[in-house]
Amino acid sequence: MMQTTTRLFTIIALYCSFFINAQGTLKEYQKAVAVDSLFKDKVFNTPSKFHWTSSNTLLYTNNSKNGNEYFLVNPEKKEQRLLFNNSKMAEAIAQATKHEVKPNHINIENLEFSESNNSLKFQFKNLFLDCKLSDYSISIIDTNKQRKHRDHSYWGNHFDETKGKPVTSPDSTKVAFIKNSNLYVKDKKSNLESQLSFDGTKGNFYSSYIKWSPDSKKIMAYKVKPGEDNKIYFVESSPEDQLQPKLQSRDYLKPGDELPFKSPQLFHVETKKHIVIPTEEFNSQYSLNNINWRNDSRAFTFEYNQRGHQAYKIIEVDANTGKVKALINETSKTFIDYSSKKYRYDINDGETIVWTSERDGWNHIYFYNGDGSLKKQLTKGNWVVRKVIHVDEKNKEIYFTASGLDKDQDPYFIHYCKVDFDGKNLKRLTSENGNHKVTFSKDYNYYIDQYSRVDMPAVTVLKATKNAKTLIELQKGDHSELLNAGWIAPEVFTAKGRDGKTDIWGMIVRPTTFDENRNYPIIEYIYAGPHDSFVPKDFHAYYWSMSSLAELGFIVVQIDGMGTSNRSKAFHDICWQNLKDGGFPDRKLWMKAAAKKYPYMNIDKVGIHGTSAGGQNAGAALVFNSDFYDVAVASCGCHDNRMDKMWWNEQFMGYPIGPHYAACSNIENAAQMEGNLMLILGEVDDNVDPATTMQFANALIKANKDFELVTVPGMAHSSGGAFGERKRKDFFVKHLLNVTPPSWKEIYN
Repeated sequence: MMQTTTRLFTIIALYCSFFINAQGTLKEYQKAVAVDSLFKDKVFNTPSKFHWTSSNTLLYTNNSKNGNEYFLVNPEKKEQRLLFNNSKMAEAIAQATKHEVKPNHINIENLEFSESNNSLKFQFKNLFLDCKLSDYSISIIDTNKQRKHRDHSYWGNHFDETKGKPVTSPDSTKVAFIKNSNLYVKDKKSNLESQLSFDGTKGNFYSSYIKWSPDSKKIMAYKVKPGEDNKIYFVESSPEDQLQPKLQSRDYLKPGDELPFKSPQLFHVETKKHIVIPTEEFNSQYSLNNINWRNDSRAFTFEYNQRGHQAYKIIEVDANTGKVKALINETSKTFIDYSSKKYRYDINDGETIVWTSERDGWNHIYFYNGDGSLKKQLTKGNWVVRKVIHVDEKNKEIYFTASGLDKDQDPYFIHYCKVDFDGKNLKRLTSENGNHKVTFSKDYNYYIDQYSRVDMPAVTVLKATKNAKTLIELQKGDHSELLNAGWIAPEVFTAKGRDGKTDIWGMIVRPTTFDENRNYPIIEYIYAGPHDSFVPKDFHAYYWSMSSLAELGFIVVQIDGMGTSNRSKAFHDICWQNLKDGGFPDRKLWMKAAAKKYPYMNIDKVGIHGTSAGGQNAGAALVFNSDFYDVAVASCGCHDNRMDKMWWNEQFMGYPIGPHYAACSNIENAAQMEGNLMLILGEVDDNVDPATTMQFANALIKANKDFELVTVPGMAHSSGGAFGERKRKDFFVKHLLNVTPPSWKEIYN
């Protein structure tokens, strides 16, 4: 009996070993690197470009199985038809441009349709063409227009207060400008210059960004006391244009650095009267911006963001007296999410102010009177306003997006709504179970509603705004070819968080070779930045951070734990002065619940990877949570919030800098690190200071910790590119599957 039992266990062990060792093999690697191509262009009838004309005609492009199709939609008649015959259009474009054009691959953009002339203007490559659809005759309108290139200037550059040009008064009789650090005005007719200020110095100068009152009788100009000039430096070791390396630097303010101080000043031009504005209401500045005059010149307003982000004010200055009044004074015991949730709109020259706030625990819309008194709360409930889309002053309605309206739906799904100025008649414009994207007609009478889920391709419908009724189902996504290619839909999974009550939402990605009899280590893709939520809600055939890894023989997950945004204020506040938390207590419970439901998920073998704030999270998994995580790959991580950009870190970690910064630092706590860690660094990362990764590495070395460091020459802020992806895959295969990875030469042959 003993021999039989021993033999049985041996057979089971060999059986399990076969399946375990079958993961991370050459075949799986080849599938992993090909899966993005395998799944590409296998989802159809999911249009992405919509263009409304001024006459409420809709143009859109559909990705059908036969190639791009161009549709014309008439909402009033509830009709859609093909805009043109693809074969005739392809032949016409080819003749006019001398380019080969295939009927199923017509790529044109910037469409302008004229119903009266039955003609279509469009761009093909760098040519602008006009086609008469009656006979498909094409004329070239322009060959010189070039697309405007986006300004790729560095995000962190200091705003130069001295570069503004002279500013002409609204009545065009005078010009205001800065000379010798002071404010001057010149009469355009007589060329007579008048000096209005005399207190400007090089160390406290007048900015050239000057604001005239609409009646041309007053000027708001502000003085600037410069702040600290901090830079980061790095060496570009392998520049493309020379042999020798280059030293690079960037403007880069970090938490705690001194900021400029702006002091608005008021001038009455005719009398040359200078009214000094008292600064007590805004003397601890993070920023002072959005300076604008009232249309009747009675006052100007600006927005004041207090350092530490626990107070945000709209301040009005009386144009005659210089008296300062805080119209809105938003406060929080933790932080105000000014970068993601703040919204302001002034109705009827400031008679009413539309404002968003989380003061009742959820982000909602409020009305303030022009004198600063609270008028009413327009939206209310245990759900959040995501974004105000449009304020319709004529019909007295506000359009906005919201999440969490439905108990039976994912609380992160975006839905569209509108509400009257009196806070009544809240109307849903979308309700279907999915994540919605809406494109309104120019008059807001109609809209395209496109919705999808991670397990359902997009459905695209035309609706009427007055009743939210569907007029036409324009397209229904078809992913049958994707399914035939072996694609497995991600699974949406929920589990209770650390409080035992709150649902934590995430998704599970399985490999195309999934076999429930196998044993799968878990890899979490993490990004727990408090500025948003991150688990995908729309349909995608391929998730770059998860799909390829899963093919190697892993279950890959992504989770929005507490401390991320778009839920309640209490849910969000977990992150405050505590970024090391990263939602890890919720993530662990979520994965344990998933593994309990699915025993093939090996909860004793857990890896994690992330980039930027996700890189900090991945490092923190082994520094603060090595009881659960075994392997981590951290790319371009912010491993100490004192080393990273000011605006992001002070918003959630607060100001002044205190011991909590060190308590959250992977660097300060490096001696606690346990497990297998890989650090990936872009050599010329100007988003997160590369020194933070090197300092983490230094601290690990001093603590006698073993780890791997991968530095990619010439690479900026990223996950490491193709080389980093290779190293990441190999690291997980080696340490989670206990398999020696095949050579990359074999994989690509």
